[in-house]
Order: sequence, then structure tokens, then C-alpha cells
Amino acid sequence: MPLFFCTAFPAKAHIAPPALALVAALLLCTAAQATRANPPAAATKPAQTAAPAAAPPRAAAAPNRRTAQPTSPAFGTPDVVRSFAADVAQRHALPEAWLLRQLSQARRVQRVRELIMPPPVGTAKNWAAYRARFIEPERIAAGVAFWNSAQAWLSQAEQRWGVPPEIVVGIIGVETFYGRVMGNFRVIDALATLAFDFPPGRRDRSEFFRSELEALLVASYHEKWVPHSLMGSYAGATGLPQFMPSSRTRWALDMDGDGRINLHTSKADVVGSVAHYLASFGWQQGMPTHHTVTPPPPGPDRVALLAPDILPSFSAEQMVQRGAVLDAAGRAHVGPMALVELENGDAPPSYVAGTQNFYTVTRYNWSSYYAMAVIDLAEAVAAARQRSGPR
Repeated sequence: MPLFFCTAFPAKAHIAPPALALVAALLLCTAAQATRANPPAAATKPAQTAAPAAAPPRAAAAPNRRTAQPTSPAFGTPDVVRSFAADVAQRHALPEAWLLRQLSQARRVQRVRELIMPPPVGTAKNWAAYRARFIEPERIAAGVAFWNSAQAWLSQAEQRWGVPPEIVVGIIGVETFYGRVMGNFRVIDALATLAFDFPPGRRDRSEFFRSELEALLVASYHEKWVPHSLMGSYAGATGLPQFMPSSRTRWALDMDGDGRINLHTSKADVVGSVAHYLASFGWQQGMPTHHTVTPPPPGPDRVALLAPDILPSFSAEQMVQRGAVLDAAGRAHVGPMALVELENGDAPPSYVAGTQNFYTVTRYNWSSYYAMAVIDLAEAVAAARQRSGPR
């Protein structure tokens, strides 16, 4: 969770936190990079408790499966790093010497600076091509296997938060291919690079990444991790659901009750944390994510309906008055909707009428393309599971 974003095709008007009100359009990620990010809502962290007088942390509770050794030089402790460490130590009652020791081991990673940049100007969005990367047989089969193995936890999460199993399964599938692709960057390197050496050429998000680096260090101290052993995406997201550090602090759960939160290997914690996150951002039980719609002809009415982008702003009646053609379920929908446009390169765009639940999925990653990929994968996995006979 989230709290960041590997947005292959960012939503047009979204550049502010969660999330989602968050950032400028991010880069065209490959499915293999699977960084999910979470919305900068996660930039607002809950207060931490003071650290006990304890020895420095041991090995991480749930490190990634491989730890690449960075070759770039360490940041060391320039004034900006020392000032950051002093501020974090004061806010959270942590040993400043321990913070400096961790930060001194962080590396500047040029590849991180490259990946955080938006796609080149003129890069065409193509929903059909983007969708094909996720709605494909191998990922669908992996989704069925994950659902079957986590069925009990998915059912409990639905009962508790009202989030359907297929939506949780869809998010995990788009984020990390059910754990196959969780990122191979040292998280402390990624966050330190973006916190202290954010690249020019796009809106500066260094303050956001400093808050995420702070959340990582605070959690590492209290949970006795070694920060440089944790692996994740180029944006600093980790685990099957790709939560940013502050998202983990705020929304992750110990659903299996074993005394720790494990987003790498505990399906219970992964499922519960994703469902809790979506519920916290307004998921409405029983509400569809979208309805079919034909937009009005090009002109002022279409422009007006598209202006709010993915933010639900119009009743069904208002959309119809402006010339949109909704299906029967859409006309009967109670609550605001958004006319969502998905570009298809040189082909005509696709459109859906997104509901509050569509918008909630975008709180995980501020992109209408991402949300539709999650929804379509969810439907494909559910259909495949039904055909194979649920266990």
C-alpha cells in the first residue's frame, strides 16, 4: 500500500496524496517492477511510541528473499542527513547515533532516480496494452491458487470490512503477481535517494520520501529490523501488497494473531491489511465499482463530465442530462459517479462510469488504468475459480 505508486498510466488530474491525492504522473512501469504504491495519504503517519532503552535492532522480521549488494557509494552523513537524524531522534525519542549509523549505510541509486521520473512527453496511454499485461492466463491461474489457499482469511476480511475477496485478490495480483515480483531495491537506499537526492525535472517529492524514510527507521527500531536488509520497489514499497512504510504503520494488521505483522509470507496479514486499507478509504459493501456508459458526443457536456476525472461528482440523472447513456443498473445507481476515460493509443478511448468503490481502488494507486486492471483481474480470477470449482 500501499502508499505509493507505480502508476503505469497515471490519472490525468491526480497529483496529490492518498493517496491519494498525491503525485504527478509517475512512470510507465513494467509489470516486472510491480511497485505499488500507495497514496500519499500515507504520508501522514500516526504518532509513534517512544523507544525503550534497548540494544540496536537485530535482523529484520520479514526481509525479502534476496539482498542485493549495492555498489554505489554511501551517502555518509552530510549536514542534511545529520539534521534529518536529529529531528527524527527528537520526535520519536530514538538514539541519534543509531539513526546516523543506519543512514550512513544507505546508497544513492541512480536507477531509482530514473524510475521515479514520468514517462517521456508524448508517450501514448494504451489501456488495451496495459490490461493485457495483467489479465493473462498465468496471472489468473496464480490468482485462483492464492484465493484457494487464503479462502478462510478472505472470507473473514469480507465479513469484517465488506471488501469482496476478488478485489483483494485483484490488488495483490496487480501489485506483485501474488508475491513473485516484490522489488529488488534495498528500501533504505530507495527512500534515502528520493529523500535527499530527488531528481530535477518533475515536482519535488523529497519531503514525502523523507516522511517515509522516517517511518521506516521508526518501525525498524521498534520491531528490531536491520533496515538495509529490507527489499522492495524503487519507491520503497514492500511485501505482497506493496505498502509504503507509513501505510504499514497505519493500516497493516496482524490478522493471524501471531504477534507480528508479516506482509511477505502471512496471507492472513496481507489479506487483512489490504481489506482494512480499502475500508479505511471508503469501500461501500455491495456497491459495484462501475457501470457501462456511452459518453456524450464530443463537446461541452463531455468536457464537463470528464473535468473531475476519477472523482465521483455526478448523479446518474446529471450524467444522463448531459448526454451520457447508462445501462439500467447505472441509471438506478444511488450516489455520485465519474465518467472515466481510458485512452487506447490511436484507437477510440474506453469509458466507464466509476462509482465510489472505483474511486476507493484508486486510493491504492492514483490511476484509473490501475483500478480497471485490478477490477478486470478480479473478475477474471473469480470466473476462472468458478469454472474450476472453488475449494
